[in-house]
Amino acid sequence: MIDEGFRERLDEAAVLLDFDGTLAPIVARPEEARPLPDAAEVLASLVRRTRAVWIVTGRPSATIDQLLGPVEGVRVAGLYGFEDLPPLSRDVLADVAAIAASVAGAHVEPKGASVAVHFRNADDPDAAGAALRPALAALAGARGLRVLAGKRVWELAPAHAGGKGDAVAGILTELAPGAVLYAGDDVADLEAFAAVDRYADAASVLVRKVAVLGDETPGALREAADVVVEGPVGLLRLLRGL
Repeated sequence: MIDEGFRERLDEAAVLLDFDGTLAPIVARPEEARPLPDAAEVLASLVRRTRAVWIVTGRPSATIDQLLGPVEGVRVAGLYGFEDLPPLSRDVLADVAAIAASVAGAHVEPKGASVAVHFRNADDPDAAGAALRPALAALAGARGLRVLAGKRVWELAPAHAGGKGDAVAGILTELAPGAVLYAGDDVADLEAFAAVDRYADAASVLVRKVAVLGDETPGALREAADVVVEGPVGLLRLLRGL
């Protein structure tokens, strides 16, 4: 759990949280995801007691607002902060759809400035991901995009757009908090952990990195964390105790 030293600095802390697998359980299809019933209440309480509360997610911010409901003071960095970039062209989306159609169980989630190809529902997700990656990487290279890895998902995003670590670094630079708590469950959260560490080294502040464990949480995230909790339920329990 979080130590007393961090709680004593809570009023100057920034609390940054992933969404899927962190505030909401992982589900078969992204459109089925819902935050835990008391997540909004816990976040509202944190807003009153901290410097800032942010959700840093690969989803569009409007989707988070819709799923979570209105929580005054909670800010969202959607699409890892690059959702204001122009949407991908219809040609790119059509090419991605054709690639996904070649692998049974894969499905496409357009997000505007990016597009995700999920393969969790394939009979063999690991094989499906391996089959999709070369064609998506080739398409990305030809279209000035890059491939971002997630939990049984490949996402194509503009090559010049920042990732999750860049989004977290930008938030911390803007806020200059005296303490930071970051919680996540996925490979992209390793980038966020690294950004938090860089901020801590430069500003000499307290940081606490929380790994939210699930069936697909990478071992490297657990190893890099200061605190480990079991799933979104465990995270909300930790946040209530701050």
